[in-house]
Amino acid sequence: MNPETHGTQWAIPCWFMRGGTSKGPFFRGSDLPAAVEARDSVLLAAMGSPDPRQIDGLGGAHPLTSKAGIVAPSTRTGVDLEFLFAQIQPSSTRVDTTANCGNMLAAVVPFAIESGLLEPGGDTATARVITLNTGLVAEITVPTPSDGQKRFVEYSGDARIDGVPGTAAPVEINFLDTAGSVCNSLLPTGNLRDTVDIRGLGAVDVTCIDNGMPLVIIQAAALERTGYESVDDLNRDTELKTKLEDLRISCGKLMGLGDVTDRNYPKMTLVSPPKNRGAINTRSFIPHVCHQSIGVLAAVTAATAAVLKGTVAHDIATFPDGTEPEVSVEHPSGEFTVKLGLDPANPAHVMKSALLRTARLVMAGNVMVPLSLRTPTDTATPPSSASQEHTQ
Repeated sequence: MNPETHGTQWAIPCWFMRGGTSKGPFFRGSDLPAAVEARDSVLLAAMGSPDPRQIDGLGGAHPLTSKAGIVAPSTRTGVDLEFLFAQIQPSSTRVDTTANCGNMLAAVVPFAIESGLLEPGGDTATARVITLNTGLVAEITVPTPSDGQKRFVEYSGDARIDGVPGTAAPVEINFLDTAGSVCNSLLPTGNLRDTVDIRGLGAVDVTCIDNGMPLVIIQAAALERTGYESVDDLNRDTELKTKLEDLRISCGKLMGLGDVTDRNYPKMTLVSPPKNRGAINTRSFIPHVCHQSIGVLAAVTAATAAVLKGTVAHDIATFPDGTEPEVSVEHPSGEFTVKLGLDPANPAHVMKSALLRTARLVMAGNVMVPLSLRTPTDTATPPSSASQEHTQ
């Protein structure tokens, strides 16, 4: 680990990256403590948690800006990089490494090149990345032109994603097999839809699905909402959020996840008919705050539910036929297009999911944490060794 100190503070190399519609600090696995508890203490201190404003750290006082990534080279056959995603909540001491984040995943290859973990060899760099959180594997391609002396990550370009201002260079992500990333299968209850009781409403139909992110999908109309409400209105809707949390806890048990009270999943996704020529409209809760757009893997999972005949999403979705449909998922900030590869012999089997994101290096330097967090017995190891309890 980096031994540099500044008085009573420890300087840890850090690259602050935007990935998709999220952002946060990225670290090389070798720069952090090996022990999980010590590592998590460093992450909490770096982000400034627990504190609603995260005023003493890098966090942005919102779940979307309270995330971190840890990356290391991989020794696994056919895998180049290992990525451990960490979700930190502003007001909590919990560091959750049990679920993925497809937005932060978009920054992994740019970070690896910036930090010296990966050397590009051509005008584009493609790396196969495994997310240690769930074992999901993705091939990620970024542009790496040359300035005549060396290759660098190109961040400028014409790619545009809703939820991020301006344009940037494309980051192409091809998920190879995302079904059952956290749960035991694509449809963890074994059903395309289930009926669950909600206090004050009675029985409602939901679809419990996991194609990269465990979701509970419910039609907004079933909750006496339109599904077109603004993010601010939904975040102020305490009655709705109480019902969603009751539903989330019930469905977590149905999905084999146990008590999810303190977990960041399953995410709750309200769906309604599309308004802007998309396939389906969404409002995604992560899980207690309405997302300004929608997470990458939540979009993949919602798109998958839309194409599966018999789900609550399929009932109101509009999309093209075929074994490789492009599904436009509408969200509060615009839309997110997911290209799905379906098995012709079994349309319920999703073989791949492809999408486009963007990323940018915002800052490179050191983040300062209390020197007391560095223990002399720590020996640096990549996250694959330090965090095997999170892999599946």
